[in-house]
Amino acid sequence: MTSKKIRLITRETNGELRTRDFDGFDDILKVHEQIGIEDSSTDLTLRGLPVFRGLIGPMPEGRAIARYESPEVFEVLTKEWAAQKIPRRRRRRAVTIDGETGTVAIAIQSEYSEITEFDSDDDSDI
Repeated sequence: MTSKKIRLITRETNGELRTRDFDGFDDILKVHEQIGIEDSSTDLTLRGLPVFRGLIGPMPEGRAIARYESPEVFEVLTKEWAAQKIPRRRRRRAVTIDGETGTVAIAIQSEYSEITEFDSDDDSDI
């Protein structure tokens, strides 16, 4: 049916995640009832894979793995994923204009600090 490995992630009674990999759907069908076939995934390699009662999925996990999760695991992992802060690069700009001389100094603070000065009347620097 598929050349993808099937990964099933559930939660054990002690709270730890349990990950099991399968080569086919035979062992999963012994425990979970198939209720349909995935036909709307934007990942075309997942289309045609079974949808099981009591499991969320299939979801892509790399190129060779289709992932199914229990609803509890899906909820916890989604909350953890959404709460992650993405480090953002800061770029600060300070502009100083000296009206008497017509000189503009721009300081850009990022990974390297530079100060560039040029005369607004002289276009040769631009």
